[in-house]
Amino acid sequence: MQFSIFVAVLSLSLLLVGTAVAALADDLSEVTRLHHAGQSVGALERADRYLATHPKDAQMRFLKSVVLADSGRSDDASAILLQLVQDYPELAEPHNNLAAIYAASGDYARARAELEETLRLNPAYAPAYENLGDVHVMLAGQAYAKALRLETASASLPKKLALIRQLGQATAAAVR
Repeated sequence: MQFSIFVAVLSLSLLLVGTAVAALADDLSEVTRLHHAGQSVGALERADRYLATHPKDAQMRFLKSVVLADSGRSDDASAILLQLVQDYPELAEPHNNLAAIYAASGDYARARAELEETLRLNPAYAPAYENLGDVHVMLAGQAYAKALRLETASASLPKKLALIRQLGQATAAAVR
């Protein structure tokens, strides 16, 4: 299954003023452009330059975590996201992205907890509902597989596992 990492810029309620907003917008735009152009190293360098003078900027830190996660550096991305949820506990997006990283590594219990927190913070956050559905499917698959190991003669469990596998394949195909 593919889990949705939220890639848009955070919709923060933080107060930013004057030229700082324009500078941030330019840097966020450039980091995003570089990343989408496959130049993740350049995107990370640009993000780091900005963060050297604005180390607490939530939007750039969040974007850097997205670039890191997409570059296969999940541990580094997780570290940034964990710090973001400490610094800005009111933000839902870092929880969603932590959940996506946890789910991708097979840690569905932690993913579910992060998604529940995401939805507590923002009950209208559609990507979190989709991710939570995917996590529930994976948890169901694990439960059915364990039940089948304990009761190998079950007639219904193989059918349920097959449905879970089909759902996983359909989800993966829809993402492509």
